Amino acid sequence: MDAIFKALSDDTRRALLDQLRRRDGQTLKELEATSGLSRFGVMKHLGVLEAANLIVSRKVGRFRYHYLNAAPLQVVVDRWIEPLTLKIHARAILDLKADLERQSSMHAREKPDFVLETFIRAKPATVWEALTTAEMSKRYYIAGAAIHSTFEAGGGYQYLTPDGHPILSGKIIAAEPPTRLEMTFVPGWMGPNANASRVIYELTAIGDLTKLTILHHDIPPGQEGVKDGWAKIVASLKSLLETGKPLAFPSGAQS
Repeated sequence: MDAIFKALSDDTRRALLDQLRRRDGQTLKELEATSGLSRFGVMKHLGVLEAANLIVSRKVGRFRYHYLNAAPLQVVVDRWIEPLTLKIHARAILDLKADLERQSSMHAREKPDFVLETFIRAKPATVWEALTTAEMSKRYYIAGAAIHSTFEAGGGYQYLTPDGHPILSGKIIAAEPPTRLEMTFVPGWMGPNANASRVIYELTAIGDLTKLTILHHDIPPGQEGVKDGWAKIVASLKSLLETGKPLAFPSGAQS
């Protein structure tokens, strides 16, 4: 937590976060060109932001792209800020968090439009179980929706609410328990003609922790709101596995 506040205390680093808020997935060269900083200066500040897990980077081909990571900010919100929403400074921080993942530009298929990364105090097999079983997923997923699938490549999946309403569906592209899951993403709340995008879950064991990375490719125009939903879902998943209790979000929130 100290690393987060240290990273946010510097106005130059906040400006870099603002640059990524306006256009996610930028290279070092792009950040250098628009920040007015030297290459070394940008690298130095990016190092602090990465150490705080406020940004994550992804190498695609010869380039490394940098993305905002909402998960640590969600922890700050859940722990201290949500009870203080009527106070002006707390409201400003909440507004910052809400804005961080709002903007994105469309790029090639190989480059994710959105990346979220968090560390969960659980083994990959436990996180995999939470991602792929109806019993676990309904405890942390928005609207209490539970996933139903055999998780065989080429097969389908659905997230069904307690009353049987499908809010999300798609096809399983690849399932490699407990390290990787890839599937298409068709949001039911967008109507019957919703365009599909693609989601990849990556699970990496780091000691007693699992690094969970979510990469969302090809987000269609009009579906940018899924980014805020991912932050809520992952924060609730992390809370469930570490404390036994998911987070409570307002009913009707979309993923």
